[in-house]
Amino acid sequence: MRRPIFLASDHAAVDLKADLAAWLRDQGHDVRDLGPETTDRVDYPDFGYKLARAVADTPDALGIALCGSGIGISIAVNRVAECRCALVAEPVSAALAREHNDANVIAMGARLVGPDMARACVAAFLDTPFAGGRHAARVAKLGTPA
Repeated sequence: MRRPIFLASDHAAVDLKADLAAWLRDQGHDVRDLGPETTDRVDYPDFGYKLARAVADTPDALGIALCGSGIGISIAVNRVAECRCALVAEPVSAALAREHNDANVIAMGARLVGPDMARACVAAFLDTPFAGGRHAARVAKLGTPA
């Protein structure tokens, strides 16, 4: 069984979210779309928090957060301590987010990243395991305030 993958967006990224959800389902992934369903205006923090809580509450889950730039929704997701969300725009950063930072969510901007690049980022994110080792102690510190 594959890991659950939660997707959420704001109104600016509904089309990219639908594209990624269909692509992931075609590959047999357990996709859970948290909305929104339409391009009617919504607030990205509401959907960022919804995604973050779902990832935090579901063992082994991963998340994909989308908004116009990816910035706002990534900030919202990172407000939930159990989430490590990385804003990415190309596959190398997506892979490094998993390998070095054990990111469980990636964020992208629909106004900045097209569907092909978004799919490449998601593929890199899903295909890359956490390296552990020297990175594990650093990741552990991410949950501890300085």
